[in-house]
Amino acid sequence: MEYKDYYKLLGVARDAKQTEIKSAYRKLARKYHPDISKEPDSEEKFKQVGEAYEVLKDPEKRAAYDQLGAQWREGQDFRPPPDWDAGFEFSGGFADSGSAYSDFFESIFGRSHGGVGGPSSGFQAHAASQGEDHHARILIALEDSYNGATREITLHAPEIDASGRVSTRERTLSLKIPRGVREGQHIRLAGQGMPGPGGAPSGDLYLQIAFQPHDLYRVDGRDVYLDLPVAPWEAALGAKLKVPTPKGTVNLNIPQGSQAGRKLRLKGRGIPGTPAGDLFVTLSIVLPAVETESARELYRQMEKQLGFNPRASMGV
Repeated sequence: MEYKDYYKLLGVARDAKQTEIKSAYRKLARKYHPDISKEPDSEEKFKQVGEAYEVLKDPEKRAAYDQLGAQWREGQDFRPPPDWDAGFEFSGGFADSGSAYSDFFESIFGRSHGGVGGPSSGFQAHAASQGEDHHARILIALEDSYNGATREITLHAPEIDASGRVSTRERTLSLKIPRGVREGQHIRLAGQGMPGPGGAPSGDLYLQIAFQPHDLYRVDGRDVYLDLPVAPWEAALGAKLKVPTPKGTVNLNIPQGSQAGRKLRLKGRGIPGTPAGDLFVTLSIVLPAVETESARELYRQMEKQLGFNPRASMGV
């Protein structure tokens, strides 16, 4: 989809104050209001201006938009990168906004799940006498879920500075990651939300867990998946191989006559829990490179002696 430059739509600079954004919107809303305007495509322009203002008037949405906007320009193809919102601290979530806005807006803010948000769909705050809850999505290593860990995390919270411009405040917290935590679960840090009014208790901070991309493993719930390269003779003759897991190396028996795509289960080797998940190993047969004449001769001998036709079942 096409990237939308909301600042250009409102005719303001990227470092505009919130008051400047509000003033620009009011002027353009009057200009393009369908009941008043004689401009061509006034209704469409009115919608675009309203969408731009919906984002830029809100420091949290604006900070998220600015984070993505640093990588795109108007007219370029846009796809939010994976985990772009990790580490951003918000006072609420971006609820599903229905069909009122563009696909571009929906791709960033129209998430009814997955992105920032608290442990319930309504993002309820505490009682009015307490501070507002905050929410953030963080990335942790898969191995930390297996073992448990204490890590320092840095969160970025949007706020309006003394000049009326949106800035980002950073804070670092010590986080105890419980053993067996799953992707999508929330960790509650009591009293780490917004301060309460008049000295009332602070709100809480809810951290939604996601796993960092891993070179070896994929995760589904508590189950973990690994693609294991094996040599043709290991698959054909069987073998006992050392296999990595997030908890350490284990020995795995490869049955004789295994084919590519065969899935082997290591029970209880997934993410810890009650019950623990499993680790599934999918075999991938890798052919040795043919870089010498002796290697070519070995393949020729296999061709002659085995008489193997992998397309026999296709009738060819």
